[in-house]
Order: sequence, then C-alpha cells, then structure tokens
Amino acid sequence: MEAVKLVSSDPSERPDTYRVAYIIHFLLGAGNLLPWNALITAVDYFAYLYPTKHIEKVFSVAYMISSVMVLLGMISWGGWSKTTLRLRMNLGFSMFVMSLMVAPVIDWTSSSTKLNERPSGAYGLTVAAVVICGLADGLVGGSLIGSAGKLPKQYMQAVFAGTASSGIIISILRIITKASLPQTPKGLKISAHLYFMVATIFLLFCIVLSNLQHKLPVMHQHHQSVHQESTLCTGTKFWAVAGKIKGAAFGIFIIYIVTLSIFPGFIAEDLESKLLRDWYPILLITVYNLADLMGKSLTAFYVIQSMTRAIWAATSRLLFYPLFVICLHGPKWLKTEVPMVVLTFLLGFSNGYLTSVLMILTPKSVPLSEAELSAIVMTGFLGFGLVGGSVLGWFWIL
Repeated sequence: MEAVKLVSSDPSERPDTYRVAYIIHFLLGAGNLLPWNALITAVDYFAYLYPTKHIEKVFSVAYMISSVMVLLGMISWGGWSKTTLRLRMNLGFSMFVMSLMVAPVIDWTSSSTKLNERPSGAYGLTVAAVVICGLADGLVGGSLIGSAGKLPKQYMQAVFAGTASSGIIISILRIITKASLPQTPKGLKISAHLYFMVATIFLLFCIVLSNLQHKLPVMHQHHQSVHQESTLCTGTKFWAVAGKIKGAAFGIFIIYIVTLSIFPGFIAEDLESKLLRDWYPILLITVYNLADLMGKSLTAFYVIQSMTRAIWAATSRLLFYPLFVICLHGPKWLKTEVPMVVLTFLLGFSNGYLTSVLMILTPKSVPLSEAELSAIVMTGFLGFGLVGGSVLGWFWIL
C-alpha cells in the first residue's frame, strides 16, 4: 500500500526553502505538548512533595478539562478568529512559561529547608498552574491546528510529528537531570528545577518562532490563497459535520478514553518496582512516549485504508482494561517490570498509530469544503476523550 504523500501537488506553490516553515511548525507542535509532558514526567518530584495526593490523576483532570473548555469556546464563539494567530500563540506560550515556573518559584521562596515541607497553599497554587497550562494548551493547540489546516498537508503532519516528539524530548531531559545528581531530596530538588528551567527556555524559543512564522514568504502565499475561503466555525456547523463522521469521531473518542484512564495515572501511581524504585514510572512514561512516536511515524509508510477497520481497531483497545486489571490484581509475576513494559508499549503504539490513521482518513471522507472543519470536529472529540479518560482514571483507586 502506498504511503500517504504529505506534499502539495500545486506546481505554482512557492517552495519552502530549506524547509524552514516545516521545521517551525514541527517545533511549535513540540512546544504545544511539552508543558503537559513536563508535568507528568516529573512524577517523582511531585510525589515526594505531595505524598498523600493523587498527583497524576488530579493533574490529568485539571489540565484536560481546562483545555477542552477553551476548545469549546473557540468552536462556539466565532469572534475568536478575528484575533491574530500571532497574538494567540504569544499569549498561549507566555501562559505555558508562567505555569511551568510556579513549582520552582514556590521552592525558592519557601523558608523551610526541607523539600517536602511546603508553604500553605502550595498544592493549590500548583494545581492552579496546571489549569493555566491546560488553558494555554487549548489556545495554542486550537490556533496552531486551525492555521495548519489551511496549509498544505505537510504542515499539519509537522505539527503532529512535533507533538509526538515532545514526549521523547522531555523524557530524555528528565532522565538526564535525574541521573546527573545524587538521589537525595536536595538532588531531586535541583534536578527538577534544572528540568523545568530547560523546558521553559525551549518555550521561550517557541515564542520567538511564533513571531517569525507569519513572516515567512511561503506562509504569506498560503494565507493569501485561503483568505477568501475562510469561514467561521459555529456550533451548528460543528455538529452537522460531526454527524457525517460520527464513526471516526467515536473512534478517536474511545482511543483517548482508554489511554487517559490508564496513562499516566495508573502507570505513575499504582505500580511499584523494588529494582527501579522511583525510576520505574519515569521509564514507563518514556516507553509509552517512544511507542506513541513510533506509531505516529508508521503512518508515513502504511495507513489502513478502511475506515471501518480503523474504528474497530480503536474499539478493540477496550481490551487494555482487563489486561491492566489482571496485572494489578492477578499473579505477582504479571506485575513485574517486563509484562508492564510490554503492555505500556502496546498502549502507546496503538494510541499513536490509530490516532494518526483516523486523523488522515477522516478529512478525505467528506467534501473538500468540509475537510478543515472535520479535522476540528476530530480534535474536539479527541478532547472529550481526554477529559473522560482523565475522570475514569480515578476508578483505579476505588
């Protein structure tokens, strides 16, 4: 089966010299999910600070709900499109920077010399920072995907490839910062601060890129060519298109219901390893992110051409529930490192591959005039799945 080609066939199209526009979209995509991956990969740091809290589950619910609220606002209020892409991107990335620096600032301003003795209100401020981060994700993600949807396919592919790579980037960064310092409370504190500061520097670089993006000649040409065709997305249009692609929307919804109800909460909180200790959740999260990237990369070479098969494959991921339950409550050997690594890899790989397949096939299943809106509908249902999965993640502790 032929690979999906992600380049424009228009001979008059101005070439993207040195692929600068592609690289910028890739890096902005990575920056969009980098804060979320930074928060969940620092599980060892937050678990030490707040040992009685279900950090990963609280973070997931707070982040996903706030992100989807922004997305719903963009769908229902057409006036948001009157603001410039540059303004929305700058605002979103500035909110990312502010939220990631909350935890280190709390440490720096605390009068206590013990890391786990937090000042009053520290936990509430941390959760508030996660909410701000989620709001920024909805703003940046919605704006970036909406903009890329008006451009040739390679720019949308660059955005999604960037989001997939962000998990690997942040996992490697966390491993390096954690391994380079002693495994003491002080070492944990310094490594986490270094980790958040490096992530923040990358986000500041993304602000620079978002201000360069609109100046590229190739961007001017594409935006001028689609300017006359731009239409506001209203709630009525959203649900009309959703009705036409309800199968694919259900598929993407189920994918993220399953994924977010298991990852990162169950993997970060409910599993223990005497051998790997606090490295265990970090390594499992890294395995998941690597598998997710591999799955999304595979669609450059092979894509299931049957929408029905893709939807059934997405639905079959419900089998992960009994498999993880067996690992949690079954024989002890199933709760060991190797079975869990294999199961986590399959969870990530199927998430990445099936997400990409549905996002590639769906716009091709509707008239060209509705292709962009169909991608927005899929993004909306993906968000609903994220919220639903985050809430269902609490059932692992019931």
